[in-house]
Amino acid sequence: MKRRNLLQGMAAAGLLPLVPGFATRALAAPGDTVRFAIAKPAGDMNPHAYKGLWGAQDLIYEPLVKYGPGGEIQPCLAASWSLSDDGKTLALELQPGVTFQDGTPWNAEAMKWNLDRWVPTGDHDWINHVRLFDHLEIKGDHSVVMHFKEAPLSLFFELSYTQPTRYLSPASVAADGSFDKAIGTGPWKLTSASDSLSAFERYEGYWGTAPGFDKLELVVLPDSRGRMAALRAGDIDVTGGDFMAPITANEATTLKDAGIAVAVHSGIAMLLGFNPDRNPALADKRVRNAISQGFDRVAIAQVLYSGLAEPAGSMFPPSVPLSGNQFAPDAHDPDAARALLDAAGWTGDGIRSKDGAALKVEFVVSNDQIAGSRSMAEVMQAQLAEIGVELTIRSVDHASRHSDIPARQYDMALFLTFGAPYEPFGTMMGYLYSPYDNGVDGKMVIDAANLDPLMEAATAASEATVQAQVQAVYDWIHAETALAPLLYTPSIWAHGPRVEGFTPPATEYDTPYDGLIIKAG
Repeated sequence: MKRRNLLQGMAAAGLLPLVPGFATRALAAPGDTVRFAIAKPAGDMNPHAYKGLWGAQDLIYEPLVKYGPGGEIQPCLAASWSLSDDGKTLALELQPGVTFQDGTPWNAEAMKWNLDRWVPTGDHDWINHVRLFDHLEIKGDHSVVMHFKEAPLSLFFELSYTQPTRYLSPASVAADGSFDKAIGTGPWKLTSASDSLSAFERYEGYWGTAPGFDKLELVVLPDSRGRMAALRAGDIDVTGGDFMAPITANEATTLKDAGIAVAVHSGIAMLLGFNPDRNPALADKRVRNAISQGFDRVAIAQVLYSGLAEPAGSMFPPSVPLSGNQFAPDAHDPDAARALLDAAGWTGDGIRSKDGAALKVEFVVSNDQIAGSRSMAEVMQAQLAEIGVELTIRSVDHASRHSDIPARQYDMALFLTFGAPYEPFGTMMGYLYSPYDNGVDGKMVIDAANLDPLMEAATAASEATVQAQVQAVYDWIHAETALAPLLYTPSIWAHGPRVEGFTPPATEYDTPYDGLIIKAG
């Protein structure tokens, strides 16, 4: 099917400037070390493997274009570009004078080496432009043309991804082709890594505006209370973010009261996933509906999020491109929930039963994955007991969640959308499309007969029809209560008194050192 690029249309409408000025980098006194707290080790630094901490990889590797504030696409390793009218060819002028951290030049051959390494594997076919990539035409040392079989939707957003569309030096791999060491074009070089600390030093040959401080450290503090104490004591400078080291709203209030600067900005969506394959009771839409209506989103937003979260009725907040028509959040209505369970044949006082079996549901949560999720589960447990559902809570650590969720060892579980720049297609393909292996993130919904065809139509749509095709996916999810949107959550960052000029990152995959000023002394 002939398609045009969605982002091209957005740019023409004035919604997406294509070539703004390149963003400035951090400013601070020379010799300083900036210390970020992270909740888990940075791990594997191979940007093509979907394993390590993405914010750490962002320090080392760069994409062709950067995702800036508000979805602004900024030049990075590509200095300029031109997209054909049919969206099937993208001509790029690469940044001149750029070298990888080992001295290897960044040029058309280096770009081709990277594409040849990860495009043909099939591991990344969930990305439109990877699945539709045809070949790279080299026009000159720094001039290339990317040819696609069809025009990829969300092309420029996809080119800014942290994984896998980042470029590493050919010297990063061993003789057998396996990843060996982290060498990119970015402003930070990895000097050491352990389960407790990843250390970086400024790359003095960086082609852009270099950071103004010499060193950056990612300090592993798994316990949120430990991170808060370290921040107050001045042992770390910055922490927060949905994926780096989440801060709860209550923790943010405590930090504010202690005089610590806190920055809050719009985050991502929290969704409740059902697994009817493991718990047959959840195969009945009426039961899923009853659970959704038995949960008080407004109270949770106020009590657990101090009013910083918003009740959600849709898979994505309206700020996300192609988020579709916003559905009203399910209201907390215990009477309606009880009536639904009655109609489904689940009856009785206290915990309901049907055919001799009690209405029991296991809820898997991980505070390591989603800060405050244990407290939310306990509230949900009490609320669902009021309508006759026995909710048991199984708390797991980060590693256990990453094994249990893909194996579908849960009745219900919380999921977070992936956030910019992976919205909406990254989240949708990962969580909803059954043929795609989503790795440790697992699936929220599996329905090969009904949902997969809708997903295939959405990802193959033309610019003229994509809105309607994506809406068809949302409509089906809503009509079936295939998942339950719960909250649009805030992203919270905090920094100590040494730091000035902090700005939340454009995406949750960036380490926000840009613009920092570190006080002397």
